[in-house]
Amino acid sequence: MSDVKRLGRIGIKALVYFELVSTLALLIGLIVVNLLQPGAGFNFDLETLHAEHAQESQSLAQKAHSLNPTEFLLNIIPSSFFNAFATGDILQVLLVAILSGFAVSFMGERGKPILGAIDLAVAAFFGIMRIVVQVAPLGAFGAMAFTVGSQGLAALENLGYLMACFYITAILFVVVVLGAIAAFNGFSIFRFLNH
Repeated sequence: MSDVKRLGRIGIKALVYFELVSTLALLIGLIVVNLLQPGAGFNFDLETLHAEHAQESQSLAQKAHSLNPTEFLLNIIPSSFFNAFATGDILQVLLVAILSGFAVSFMGERGKPILGAIDLAVAAFFGIMRIVVQVAPLGAFGAMAFTVGSQGLAALENLGYLMACFYITAILFVVVVLGAIAAFNGFSIFRFLNH
């Protein structure tokens, strides 16, 4: 945090890494979906199931298509510091985070208490995430109960196939993409996973 040039270099490397790995993950997902077609057995009519969500998705898609580059860049700037977090716009959150990071780093010694407060906030956030992860099986059970109740027991076979496709995709990503990154950096992904 004290060396802004180094922070910028690390930030650019992290951004390039994130974009490349995300693109490879999407490609693997698209290949698996097109080859195995995991959702082919589901007979949901999403328009009638969630009409309000379909309308919201349609309006978001229209809004995204109507944005020109200038509007897109201006949309990254939140109306207030906390509005970025309230609306959940990831680009606005990133802008606020980057500007906050630079501001705290420029403060020098006076910024150290702020870093301590951020560490405490991160610990609290991960505590919340731990709670959410522990109760997530209840949500999954509810979703499965809804699916079985509306589609019958045969839907479990389709859900099982969907989960198998998900695990195939995850394994391919870990072995191929992360394995290649690990090999490039001189260690085995399998030894790392075993550890």
